[in-house]
Amino acid sequence: MASSTVTSGSLVYERRVVEQRVHKYHWPAVQLNIWMLIMLIAACTIIGVFSTFIQIQQTLLLPIPWYFPYYITVASLAVVFILLLLWLIFQRRLLPSIVMIGGFILFVLWLVGLIVISVQLWGPSGSVSSVCNISVFAQNPTGQSEATLAWLEQKSICQSWQAVFAFGLVGEIFLLWLMTMAYQVFTGDI
Repeated sequence: MASSTVTSGSLVYERRVVEQRVHKYHWPAVQLNIWMLIMLIAACTIIGVFSTFIQIQQTLLLPIPWYFPYYITVASLAVVFILLLLWLIFQRRLLPSIVMIGGFILFVLWLVGLIVISVQLWGPSGSVSSVCNISVFAQNPTGQSEATLAWLEQKSICQSWQAVFAFGLVGEIFLLWLMTMAYQVFTGDI
């Protein structure tokens, strides 16, 4: 603590500098790096698959469902969030509150996308899974023909839907893990 007295005429001013304690949080580096890697993989997979689906819809002159650009936007926000976390780590300013708030916002947005994908994949009628089971997985053409090539493309699209659901679920679990980890860092349990 430093103190100084300055006089100006008949008034006395006293200025005190109070030392502020800076609290440092200990983040588990390995867990945080694994989280970032898996979330980058999940987000980039979703961005790539739905970008391809949008291109296919445009080529076929079909309308683009709202959840394609929605999930691309959410996955892009996840990538931006990870880049923000990296920047804060390099600045040594990563606070658990920032991570918990950002993780919660992404958790809710990601959950909406996961629910929509689940409904489209296993919905009541005309779901992607039922169409894939009947039209694609029940067949097995071979040989060098357009029918085989079309079947392979259909199979790829069906498996892309399954991959989006799988990475959406993994991303949701990992966002929950991030919020738990941030809380543990805040309380000092890690």
